[in-house]
Amino acid sequence: MERVLTPKGAATRQRIVEGAATLIRERGTTIGLDDIRAVTSTSKSQLFHYFPDGKSDLLLAVAEYEAGQVLADQQPMLGELTSWAAWQAWRERVIAKYDAQRRNCPLSALTAQLGLADPATRTIVTELYDRWHAYLVAGVQALKDSGEIDAGVDVGRSATAILTAVTGGATLLIATDRLSYLEEGLTEALDALLRRAGAGTGG
Repeated sequence: MERVLTPKGAATRQRIVEGAATLIRERGTTIGLDDIRAVTSTSKSQLFHYFPDGKSDLLLAVAEYEAGQVLADQQPMLGELTSWAAWQAWRERVIAKYDAQRRNCPLSALTAQLGLADPATRTIVTELYDRWHAYLVAGVQALKDSGEIDAGVDVGRSATAILTAVTGGATLLIATDRLSYLEEGLTEALDALLRRAGAGTGG
């Protein structure tokens, strides 16, 4: 059963997680607990109070935090994809965020630094993509309902193409430091929604 923390305890735990996340983005998971303690001004007893299993426990908490940040960085636009103008605002938000973060983005921390070898981390990443995809599905459906895109557009496939454009573009940005992959890939995926009149296979 999960422990219920006091507000002060929850704040302390969150401070440790956020400090560890920043350190991992910069230096990877080769950091030790002493590094995290130094950055977060945390005693050894405090660290093990909130993370009884030590580093593995903390890394899992960081993975959950970073997954939340991936979506939080896109809000409120991601939750308001109700018109073509809203989609364009979201596109600009995504590109600006990844441009600012580059290799220090939470998606990189999840998929590159924290890795996917741990089944628990894989579950967190899978659930992140599922939530992200659901937002995009709702947004494409809203465009269909308003008549801004063709009624024949396949909502699920379109959302998948857009999500792939963002994550693929972000991965290439991380690898090459070139923003153009994300800019052009996402623009193409969104423009495809307008070009697919009559080309859908059912919603």
